[in-house]
Amino acid sequence: MEPDPDADPDPCCSVRCRAAVEHEAGAGRRRTIRDARVALARNELRELVLELRGAAGAGTAERFVLGGGARVFGRFARAGKGAVRVGPRGPLVLVSDCAPARLRRFLALLRLKLEAARAAPPVPARARLLPGAPRALQPLSPAQPLAARPGPGPGPAQPEPQPEPRLGPAREEQQQPTARPRPGPGPGARLSQEQALVLSAALSGRSVFFTGSAGTGKSYLLKKILGSLPPKSTYATASTGVAACHIGGTTLHAFAGIGSGKAPLEQCIQLAQRLGVRQHWLGCQHLIIDEISMVDGEFFDKLEAVARAVRKRDDPFGGIQLIICGDFLQLPPVCKGNDQIKFCFQAKSWRKCIHVNMELTEVRRQTDKAFISLLRAVRLGRCPDEVTWQLTQTAANRVERDGILATRLCTHKDDVELTNERRLQQLPGERRCFEAVDSDPMLAKLIDAQCPVGHHIELKPGAQVMLTKNLDVSRGLVNGARGVVVEFEAGGKGLPRVRFLCGVTEVIKLERWIFKGPSGVHLSRQQLPLKLAWAISIHKSQGMSLDCVEISLSRVFESGQAYVALSRARSLKGLRVLDFDPKVVKANPQVLQFYSQLRRDQILIQAPLHRYADTDEKENWESS
Repeated sequence: MEPDPDADPDPCCSVRCRAAVEHEAGAGRRRTIRDARVALARNELRELVLELRGAAGAGTAERFVLGGGARVFGRFARAGKGAVRVGPRGPLVLVSDCAPARLRRFLALLRLKLEAARAAPPVPARARLLPGAPRALQPLSPAQPLAARPGPGPGPAQPEPQPEPRLGPAREEQQQPTARPRPGPGPGARLSQEQALVLSAALSGRSVFFTGSAGTGKSYLLKKILGSLPPKSTYATASTGVAACHIGGTTLHAFAGIGSGKAPLEQCIQLAQRLGVRQHWLGCQHLIIDEISMVDGEFFDKLEAVARAVRKRDDPFGGIQLIICGDFLQLPPVCKGNDQIKFCFQAKSWRKCIHVNMELTEVRRQTDKAFISLLRAVRLGRCPDEVTWQLTQTAANRVERDGILATRLCTHKDDVELTNERRLQQLPGERRCFEAVDSDPMLAKLIDAQCPVGHHIELKPGAQVMLTKNLDVSRGLVNGARGVVVEFEAGGKGLPRVRFLCGVTEVIKLERWIFKGPSGVHLSRQQLPLKLAWAISIHKSQGMSLDCVEISLSRVFESGQAYVALSRARSLKGLRVLDFDPKVVKANPQVLQFYSQLRRDQILIQAPLHRYADTDEKENWESS
């Protein structure tokens, strides 16, 4: 797929979307363009102009001069929606189904240009009547100095104020303090070259699988891709509810609507033909699947056949573009009894569905090169004497500080519940209970499966807790940050005050999680972004970065489980491994063979992908 020939030289200056123009005068004066290109430019008088035309170039373009009275509305930009009021009584340009990240950059640029336009002197009537000015729009680029605006006759022109070097929706995100290093890719982080290649491949329309070890920024990149695609035709899913909640989507099983997928194909197709489910399949153009390692290969094949049947298309996966993310060297699919594990890459339809396989190699969670090297060996199932010695030595590490104890990672869920309940009961004082407010109490169990916090949270002063949501990345209040409850506020809701390992003491307020339920209905839960943290399961820790962690690996039962547990730690100093046995370090031989072939193939595909990356080099997909 070739780059769009109509693309703007600077991607901040135009968006592709569904657009509508509403005029105040006259009832029913509304024009809608399903596939539109909305662009910023300047006319012959250097006035700011908003141009609206069909993306394919069909039809007559509408152009609106944006004066000082123009207003920008971006409250719902994260959902791909926005609006521009041309003037106090001028038409309203409505934008929807736009890639959210691109729309936020576009609206931010528009605000900056409008501020500059208000500060500049108005164009005199004489200048409007002078002949000789070129009667064509000139592209607008914030990356280059703009030509001067003509003044009221001969003499030096007034330069236009230059825009800020980077754009973002909130100034607090741009002015982060530099004293504290960010834990992982933060709001202002830029994509690495290999991440930019993956993004370019995804935006080229090809189906992509990208992988990488823990801490290489897979989730961060996935959110960038999600923000660069039109919301209406993009469905974000994951193999688990918690992973789906992190990307604002739903579980893959809920999207598919075929239950466990164990039923015969004909029955699965009938289930997918139900009204609400069928609409998902028909409306989906881009399907994102996170944590693919836990999706069974048989289920993937069943989905591929269902997609072709429901959409009545013989193309792989019914013509849906797949963007798949995960690490097969981490947790495998859950199998019952003596069933043999079948990974997705072993599915019959995998090779015909996936066009590009890429592996991220730059680790961003850990900075200690020795620890990165250790984790790389463990990920591949290797445990030489040096690795064994390093992990055994951590048993003497004192990772506790300021009353904050190490979180123990457990292989079994029952051990987690027993440990947290017992330790909470041992603390003096009365329990404080916090009940969640759910959008639909009848679906509490479904919300429990997708939300990282429970409906019922009990705390005491001295309780070991963990944040379950990014609150303030610059201050270290991130998902996985460890702390201890100091006290509860007097009166009101009695919210807990928590002292965190990063040195911040904060009153934790209620937060809201929003995710998709059955038939696309949005569900929400309002609750404290906290969970008890004396212990958590290895499964629940996926995607987290922990400052102080204690691991017991004696009951490891799956390949990759030891690696997932160890890779949650930021450093060897913050890690304590109990009863380490080299035998628990295992990697599936079939997965190792798959990755070996993937690396050989990746060398061959990177050269053509650089062409797509160069097309978007100016943008470099900055945070917005």
